[in-house]
Amino acid sequence: MTDDRKFEIVFDTELPGTPERVWEAVTKGTPGWMFPTDQWPDVKTVEEYPQHLVSRMDGPDGWFNQLEHVLEPVDGGRARLHYVHSGIFADNWDQQYDGASKHTEFYLHTLGQYLKHFDGQPVIFTDIQGPAESQTTDGFVRLKKVLGVEGASQGDALDVEVDGVGRLSGQVDFSNENFLGLRTADTMYRFFGRNAFGAPVGMTVHDFSGSGDSAATASAWGAFLQKVYT
Repeated sequence: MTDDRKFEIVFDTELPGTPERVWEAVTKGTPGWMFPTDQWPDVKTVEEYPQHLVSRMDGPDGWFNQLEHVLEPVDGGRARLHYVHSGIFADNWDQQYDGASKHTEFYLHTLGQYLKHFDGQPVIFTDIQGPAESQTTDGFVRLKKVLGVEGASQGDALDVEVDGVGRLSGQVDFSNENFLGLRTADTMYRFFGRNAFGAPVGMTVHDFSGSGDSAATASAWGAFLQKVYT
């Protein structure tokens, strides 16, 4: 028996960009704030630029995954976003729903940071996964302590020396028990406490410096994470 059940995650927010810029970000600019989606086998079932976009993937036995974006202009060059993620989770429904809903808030916050600070800039994207040892209940807490930001709040100044990586100076733009966002003048660092959802701690680096090297970034941060959990 599998526990296949439908889900729906709804999120409403305002973003610091016009509907046209948000549309560009959620279609072609995903490496700048989330992860590359250009290889997804999705179908645009609704494509009414720049107000309404529905992307859907279908699979066997009625499985599907769907993202809907409804955009309205707001004064000041902003956009109101109504976001709906729906589909079917196979097995571990509660854990998957909890993880997906909490990731949504963090990803859409990061979208806002991208639009405000880096919109349209070329990016080098890197994904780094922590070791299996990071899946303990205190895995994310350990990472924040080593980074020296365990007591940091959103908006706090950031100035830390990361072993093997270098100095990061900027701002803590997001912080809660499951996620951490650090932003410097030319890079966004996203940390994911996926140990709470049955997976290793992970992170992504969105480098807008123009001189990013994904292999070197993965090597440096991968070694750092290995040390954190050794």
